[in-house]
Amino acid sequence: MEKTLEGTSHGIASNTSNSFLKRMGWGFLGGLAGTLVMDLLLMGALLALGQPAVMCFSIVGDTVARFLALFGAQIAGGVPTGVVTHYVVGPLFGILFGGIVMMLPALRERTLKKTSLAAFVYVELLSQPILVTTPILLKMKTLATLQWFGGSFVMHLILSIVLGVIVGYGLRPAPLAAQRRA
Repeated sequence: MEKTLEGTSHGIASNTSNSFLKRMGWGFLGGLAGTLVMDLLLMGALLALGQPAVMCFSIVGDTVARFLALFGAQIAGGVPTGVVTHYVVGPLFGILFGGIVMMLPALRERTLKKTSLAAFVYVELLSQPILVTTPILLKMKTLATLQWFGGSFVMHLILSIVLGVIVGYGLRPAPLAAQRRA
């Protein structure tokens, strides 16, 4: 049984619900932070290479606009659409990862290293169907496609490390002393 601030007791269902929400919350924070770190590093790398810092946002925004046009929806592509897409998809990836960690006992109570590795596999696998649409819809040439997948792999590696560390840190078991006080 778990005691709340009001001193009332709640059963296992409340504890499970809190745990699920906690994991999804840590996933949201991990996805948001991972997206932010990934984007800042990407923008710095693009500037160092003499490219516009917002080039990736533009590519993502144009891909989303072309994809939605297939269904008759007309939206502007470019940087604003790319930014919105990044900061919707990144946290959603994180929330889903937190939920998956909750549902799969093999992913619970693991080390930071194992959680980060699981996040890496998860992000790379989940992002591939999304990433493959860009070269197809934007009709990229071979070199541009290779650069797109290579850069995406590195950037998603960064995202997954941050996601894994934050989710792993947030969901680690409480120290024994803290468990005794509760």
